[in-house]
Amino acid sequence: MPEDIFHINSISELHKQLGLPKPSHPLISILDVSQLEIGPQWVGKKLVTDLYSIALKDASCGMDYGRNSYDFNEGVLIFTAPNQVTSTQKEQQLNEIQGWMLFIHPDLIRNTDLGRRMDNFGFFSYDVHEALHISEGEQKTLNECIKLIKTEIDERIDNHSQRVIVSTLELLLNYSLRYYERQFNTRTAQNIDVVSQFESLLKDYYIDGKFEEQGPPPIDYFTEAIHLSPHYLSDLLKKETGLSTKDHINHFLVEKAKLLLLSQSDTISGIAYKLGFNYPHYFSRLFKSRTGLSPNEYRNKTSLN
Repeated sequence: MPEDIFHINSISELHKQLGLPKPSHPLISILDVSQLEIGPQWVGKKLVTDLYSIALKDASCGMDYGRNSYDFNEGVLIFTAPNQVTSTQKEQQLNEIQGWMLFIHPDLIRNTDLGRRMDNFGFFSYDVHEALHISEGEQKTLNECIKLIKTEIDERIDNHSQRVIVSTLELLLNYSLRYYERQFNTRTAQNIDVVSQFESLLKDYYIDGKFEEQGPPPIDYFTEAIHLSPHYLSDLLKKETGLSTKDHINHFLVEKAKLLLLSQSDTISGIAYKLGFNYPHYFSRLFKSRTGLSPNEYRNKTSLN
């Protein structure tokens, strides 16, 4: 790993790097943001950890995530997953920012139902400017979850501790999922603009002949143009239209295929290549999965009508 990137692989190492006492639990830690001091040695440095993190902050935090930076002036919840790159762009004094940071090592949830469901919480892969803005009531609910976890960490490490901690963590994440859905709902106007942008990009890609030249567009083609992360764009599209990014592209391909199949001059293979498929049987498989008919069956049926 490059020298300008710091890699933290455990809760203990995290505490050591931040100059904090040894953690009470080896796999989970809750930090009081007001008690953190970020000196000049950390400004601009890139940090990668093997940990999940959830941070609630109530003021401008000057945080960079990937290629994006953002200052928050209200309570926001920021999620990061293991191996994501973050950095801090300003120093932080004691008591300058209020909030908490929760760090979880994957081993804590590895053999649990939550561990198997973590991929369902796509917001761990959102960019920092796609953070969750929460109300005072929502913040109070999440703070109660954090208090329960902290009590278990500090006072009750026994045979039941992991189960209680993991179940409370799952409750916190389920609340976060609910609050993100509320945020999508309250931003419907902006979301519709994003849907329109996405559909225009898809149509232009087809009109320019890029399906045939380059194959179906990768997700990055849309996210770079719209300035959203892949997971956030897919979740937004699914909320507004019922279709994920991949489903949208496949639906578009099938609808274009239906039009092309009305022309008897194009072979099935020719249509497949025109839509960016290197192998015609992949096209036929997709078409049948969406329509219940093979391309030939669809062509013959429409010819008889």
